[in-house]
Amino acid sequence: MRAIKTSHGVDIPLDGDLLAVVETLFQEVTVRHELGRTFEDMMREIQHLVDQLSAEELRAYFIESLFLNTVTYENERLGALLNKLPAEE
Repeated sequence: MRAIKTSHGVDIPLDGDLLAVVETLFQEVTVRHELGRTFEDMMREIQHLVDQLSAEELRAYFIESLFLNTVTYENERLGALLNKLPAEE
């Protein structure tokens, strides 16, 4: 299985698991900077990872990302709507 590396040399297997990539980004950028990371720090690391992907891999991970973001967006919208409903007595 092919893998890509973070800028600190951590391998990320390319098995279609977007959450593994997100978790590694969290660990390598957010945790490594002790929650003090910046937008630019995260964007640099994401760009570093993306530069290692083929066109086919980019397509697959982009589709997975859109799906995950759509589900997250739907859940947030539904949660907001539910919070507006009157509580049962």
